[in-house]
Amino acid sequence: MNNTRVLLAKRPEGLPSPDCFILHESRAPSLAPGTVRCKTDFLSIDPYMRSVIGGNHMGQTVEVGGVIPGEAVATIIESDNSDWPVGLQVRCKTGWQSISDHQTAELSRIPQGLTQPSLALSILGMPGLTAFAGLTSLAKVGAGDTILIPAAIGGVGAMAGQLCRLAGAKTIGISSGPDKCKIATHKLGYTHCIDRLHGDIAEQLQAVAPEGIDVYFDLVGDPILTIAAQQLALNGRVILCGLIQDYNGQIKTMGPPPGLWIGKRATVMGLVVYDFEHQREAFERGYTPLVEQGLIQGNESIYQGLAQAPQAFCDMMNGAALGKVIIAV
Repeated sequence: MNNTRVLLAKRPEGLPSPDCFILHESRAPSLAPGTVRCKTDFLSIDPYMRSVIGGNHMGQTVEVGGVIPGEAVATIIESDNSDWPVGLQVRCKTGWQSISDHQTAELSRIPQGLTQPSLALSILGMPGLTAFAGLTSLAKVGAGDTILIPAAIGGVGAMAGQLCRLAGAKTIGISSGPDKCKIATHKLGYTHCIDRLHGDIAEQLQAVAPEGIDVYFDLVGDPILTIAAQQLALNGRVILCGLIQDYNGQIKTMGPPPGLWIGKRATVMGLVVYDFEHQREAFERGYTPLVEQGLIQGNESIYQGLAQAPQAFCDMMNGAALGKVIIAV
């Protein structure tokens, strides 16, 4: 049995390019006793991987020549464990490869009743859990709040906007271009979407939220972080979650001066999704029915074949993707 893998060819400088990766095929080794073998079905491509391949992620790294890490929905194809039988679909950290071997403790079942398995990597996966943790557990968004969410149609943003809408909040997204803004308002239910490529962001925000924003869910860093801070309402909440501009080395976010936070009486909280892993089961149980009923929509950009993973990753990092990037392997 052959295994196709995507390896790190070189560390990127600035925006990544496909030549930072190399496709490699080799014979899969014999399965070790006590492990199960999985065939990757859907692979998640996420912005945090930019810091991983750059060698500066807080939790993991990959050396040049190593398999790019990543989470996937996979099907068990070899197993002698009746609790994890052949044919069962699971979520696991396969990395960018077609075949992977795991201890059963490394596997988790995808949500029961989910008819579109890839959603276990997007709105019901780590991005969805991130949105849930930030807006429900930390910011405690409720009716009457005005929420600002950049990267509005990406993996985290798509779920974040819908959670706020279901809570009765006014949702303002920021995205790039009319097509993305249309997805935000027409598909995901944002109240407004600011096109960051056309017009002054601060002026557009002032026009749709003249009384200020109650919650800013930061996924990108500066300059939008500082703009949001300037237009934060008194006692506003800020969730710091992502720094996509910093990942590419284009900007090093410094944020607003501390005096601005003080003047706004702001509560500023950092979010690392791994701290909320214990809430995953309750999150899946609560929101899978809403997804199946169509009350929450997935927004995925699905690329076909593992060979497309490098280009898909680059598209995501330069803003070309129209949703959460998934590889159908």
